[in-house]
Amino acid sequence: MEANEVNEFANQMKESGEGGESLKVISLGISILAVLVAMVTVLGHRTHTEAVLMQSRAGDQWNEYQAKKIRMDNLSVNVDLLALQPSNDPAAVAAKTKEYQAHIDKWKKDLAEEEEKARDFEREVTRAEAKASHYDLGEALLQIAVVLCSITLFTRNRAYFLLGLGLGAVGLVIAFSALLLR
Repeated sequence: MEANEVNEFANQMKESGEGGESLKVISLGISILAVLVAMVTVLGHRTHTEAVLMQSRAGDQWNEYQAKKIRMDNLSVNVDLLALQPSNDPAAVAAKTKEYQAHIDKWKKDLAEEEEKARDFEREVTRAEAKASHYDLGEALLQIAVVLCSITLFTRNRAYFLLGLGLGAVGLVIAFSALLLR
């Protein structure tokens, strides 16, 4: 409902002897609900963006893990091949094998760290998605509350207004419960 439509309706109600303070309260309630819808919508959009960014970071982290794993596996094959090749300088082969094995041992440790980082990002994605779901549900309930309160202006039945306020309160609680998710 446009602002000028609300004013027109208010004027009609005043001319017919209805409205006054009641219309002001209903209009104020609708306005407050509309502001809350906007706030929850922005929080929801930001949380969805956070989830997408965390998913991208998790993917990057898994790519890093895979790259190190491939390098480690390739080096393991080289160590195995060195042991099988005949050599004129066994000391050089032993030194090279020792060097490669040190790299492999370091990469094994790095792989565990890379995996843990990737899993942390995945946990962040899950948390952000859960928060976003709360915001989405809260937003939907607040939008329905605005519609119900607006119906009051046409029907002059305060039950819609009270139902709308109640639904708006539930939507607000659900939306802001997202802040409690860890």
